[in-house]
Amino acid sequence: MAREGTAGTPELLSYLHQWGARTDDVLDRVRAETGEMPSAAMQVSPDQGALLMLLARLIGASKALEVGTFTGYSAICIARGLPEDGRLTCLEVDPEFAAIAQRNIEAAGVAERVEIRLGPAKDSLEAMPAEPLYDFAFIDADKTGYPAYYELVLERVHTGGLILLDNMLQRGRVVTRESENAAVVDDLNRVIHADERVDMAMTLSADGLTLVRKR
Repeated sequence: MAREGTAGTPELLSYLHQWGARTDDVLDRVRAETGEMPSAAMQVSPDQGALLMLLARLIGASKALEVGTFTGYSAICIARGLPEDGRLTCLEVDPEFAAIAQRNIEAAGVAERVEIRLGPAKDSLEAMPAEPLYDFAFIDADKTGYPAYYELVLERVHTGGLILLDNMLQRGRVVTRESENAAVVDDLNRVIHADERVDMAMTLSADGLTLVRKR
């Protein structure tokens, strides 16, 4: 008999958010303030943030890349997973989000580890040397850009480096492909599944998180 996962009821998700991650006053404030914004759904969950930090530490990452920074919650978590001399490069297209993220990153005490580059992520990635620079990368930006981001980031990650891609289940819409985003993400899921350049696993974390290790 096939094993089924646990259903994400509101009560269980509340429990997960309370006990599934260690947060602090800064992260709680960022989450609360971002929760009041119209685009609040773009924010990662506390357990996802904790996972980003833990994975960065587990692989000993020193140089990390984030594609899509929003208000900075995930950037703070990644930066905290790096050593004191580690560096995180964040790519953000929206000036308002970038400014909010910068303030939040400074409040979290990790500003010396983080650089935010403003502009379209594809342009910023293409402007980087086409060689392995990073140990860890998190992709959480516009979904129609994901196929390009995946290829550009993969080229710039070291062998053994880890790439995480968020929202890979599109709240279940990848099954029906009922939106442009869902169709693009579904196509990319199939590409990654068949990609012999990497090891991969997709999880039910939040809205679907895919982990890719470059071979």
